[in-house]
Amino acid sequence: MILASLENISEQVRMTPNLANALAFLAHANPAELPDGRVDVDGDRVYALIQRYETLPAGEEVSCEGHQRYIDVQYIVEGEECMGWAPESRVRSRSPYDPVKDIWRGKLASADMVPVVVRAGEAAVFYPGDVHAPKLAVTQPASVVKICVKVRLEE
Repeated sequence: MILASLENISEQVRMTPNLANALAFLAHANPAELPDGRVDVDGDRVYALIQRYETLPAGEEVSCEGHQRYIDVQYIVEGEECMGWAPESRVRSRSPYDPVKDIWRGKLASADMVPVVVRAGEAAVFYPGDVHAPKLAVTQPASVVKICVKVRLEE
């Protein structure tokens, strides 16, 4: 997992063509002009999910997810949220992996995650193997605009 400002993120990650496409999209994206939902950047190699929602308070247990074929670049446009991070070994229970959606979901004890606060202008990069619990409130529920760019691992 990597946390960096959008202006410095290219110095933090191993740059691949797909990741370069994702960061170029974020650098020029105008969320006000983008509809919620999927926006294709480069077909299934790179696409963005535009999201607007209220963050949720973390309980003793939080919902988490993991991926196998895609990197998540979660960029906060407006607001702030806490994204929990943990290694897979800490997940208490999990659903079977869905290869079509490239996701499995699980439950994680709040005490077993590392809370990472991501503010407007910052992005968190989650690689396969990085379990993450997004959409958590920092102190109290608040509105967030986020662009989650899905970047397929290059073969």
